[in-house]
Amino acid sequence: MVQAYILIQTEVGKASTVAEAIGKIPGVVQAEDVTGPYDVIVRAQADTVDDLGRLVVAKVQQVEGITRTLTCPVVHL
Repeated sequence: MVQAYILIQTEVGKASTVAEAIGKIPGVVQAEDVTGPYDVIVRAQADTVDDLGRLVVAKVQQVEGITRTLTCPVVHL
């Protein structure tokens, strides 16, 4: 199981709508709107890194109102 945090910047005033839409995507564990340089932080999981990439590119990035994403895979050292 691969887990990652996805940091998302949105259009002004769209953070709540984006977080709500992303929270309904299978593989998304949690989606919260936050303050700071990013507007939404998502915790997601998938079986493989490739599946995680498909989740981000094919589903998360397609949500209207997103301007930029940064995916940070969780590592266990």
